[in-house]
Amino acid sequence: MITHIRGKLVEKNPTYAVVETNGVGYWLNISLNTYSQLPDNEFVMLYTHLSIKEDAHTLYGFINKTEREIFRLLISVSGVGPSIARTMLSSMTTDEIQQAIASNNVSVIQSVKGIGVKTAQRVLVDLRDKISKTYAIDEVYISQSNTIKNEALSALEVLGFNKKQVEKVVDKILAEDKNLSVEVLIKNALKNL
Repeated sequence: MITHIRGKLVEKNPTYAVVETNGVGYWLNISLNTYSQLPDNEFVMLYTHLSIKEDAHTLYGFINKTEREIFRLLISVSGVGPSIARTMLSSMTTDEIQQAIASNNVSVIQSVKGIGVKTAQRVLVDLRDKISKTYAIDEVYISQSNTIKNEALSALEVLGFNKKQVEKVVDKILAEDKNLSVEVLIKNALKNL
């Protein structure tokens, strides 16, 4: 129904944004990934998905079409609602979600708050073919160090640190020792920030 909204960013919060278009302010629920890519108080364009239920019409905003498409695929799975889909998009990048589904990685999907073993398995079964066709992902191999780095970066961003600053610190720590656990990497990064 509403495919995108273009206008002035009036308010920005980690969970929502308000975009004013022609005098009307639209409240859009957003993921942390979208939040981190939004500029401050400038004209923006967000792709949208309107969720209609008996008691509410809720508008979700996405920084790009890929994020919106993955959101729509996720909510098509039984047991995954808009809230859990948004949490997943906040916890992982769209590439990480696609890779986890394409490589049949239950533990990565299950690591998202609100997703249990059965729901994670259902996500993989229901979306593996759709993700593979839509995004042309063949067999995906994720190196252990990249997974640890991405988890650490995600955690530090959730804590409120600047992505570029955090990435420099994490890269420096990993250059010294590539065999660190996620917890140790985060602790070392916090000491250096």
